[in-house]
Amino acid sequence: MTNTQPRLGARTDLASIGARAIPEFDGVHEVWPRGRRLEAVREAAAAYKPRFKAQGQVTAVKSVDIAAAPYPVSFAFHGAVTAPHLPLISMINRMIVVQYDDFDGRARTLVFEPTVPDGSAEAPFYANLVALTEKVPFGRRVTEALVLKYYNQPEDVLDQLGLGPDDIDFCTFDHLHVQDPRMILGSTSVIPGEREPRRPLFGNARMLVHSRELATLESLHPMQWAWYVEDGLDGVDPDLFVRFDGDIELGPGVALLWTPGHTDGNHSLVLNTPDGVWVSSENGISLDNWQPELSKIPGVRRYHEVYGREVCPNANTLEDSLDQYDSMVKEKTLADPSRHDPRWLQILPSTELAPWRRFWPVTPTFVHGGISYGEIRSPSRG
Repeated sequence: MTNTQPRLGARTDLASIGARAIPEFDGVHEVWPRGRRLEAVREAAAAYKPRFKAQGQVTAVKSVDIAAAPYPVSFAFHGAVTAPHLPLISMINRMIVVQYDDFDGRARTLVFEPTVPDGSAEAPFYANLVALTEKVPFGRRVTEALVLKYYNQPEDVLDQLGLGPDDIDFCTFDHLHVQDPRMILGSTSVIPGEREPRRPLFGNARMLVHSRELATLESLHPMQWAWYVEDGLDGVDPDLFVRFDGDIELGPGVALLWTPGHTDGNHSLVLNTPDGVWVSSENGISLDNWQPELSKIPGVRRYHEVYGREVCPNANTLEDSLDQYDSMVKEKTLADPSRHDPRWLQILPSTELAPWRRFWPVTPTFVHGGISYGEIRSPSRG
């Protein structure tokens, strides 16, 4: 690993970005024993929800699909799925643009999950997967035809929505698996294989990141290594990161809740809209993960019934499976029922199982298809 010098800047004063901490969750992740911690998390989420909703709604929000990439079925549902003929499925990454007023009344634009596919391909897991397919005749071509699909680049999404790079205040990922910050924030060093340093994708936008997640990228454990782009901080200005701890709200109707487990610094996007509260993260890749009792994917409902578990985690890395379970309960408690089908919660996976027939029977039982409220407007273009 080449990252040997500390790069992390000081934590940002939340007031300077019009944000604030959420007191309802103070201490809940330290409650012991673990059964009591789960209930403490659930109770804190239930206590926070009415206050969060009473503060107001986001101005506008729009999701746009970026790309589909392969993912092992065994990871997607904690080994629950009984479909041995199907080793891989596809997940569709989506970028969400959120406009809101911060607590100082300043209009803000946040970009959630602006994945750059070229950067994700450098993560060891995907690099190794590509190497394996190349050893099989026509393997890479067949794999790309079946599981890969490109929809938009993040900068194209801005153009579609009438935004420019300088309109973006903040960007964030729920965690930094397969993400290369150099692709987003720019770098003074040249990425191997390229000719010149990367320029910032979103002007002067800063990246909101949990301090534990950024520290993980600074010093990777072997059990984490395959999923991170280990040189992703090379040449990146540390002042471009807004580091925070715990749970924070950015303004009325938008919060980043600490949901550890999948990674130490995982956080979830929570939005209040005209249809109520939505939650987005990659703790699951379909609603089946959060509501296994309703799932039609073979093995998932049985997982719920046999083990008595109310969620079925996305488990490519189990940094702490109990914490991830608690975090998914936290998300379920905050999300409102869908107005289209009240059986299902308004949880939008940040990277979602593709509803493609070629992967039957491992297809999502219910799909929201995205999120869209209000009109995204460019502050710089009036």
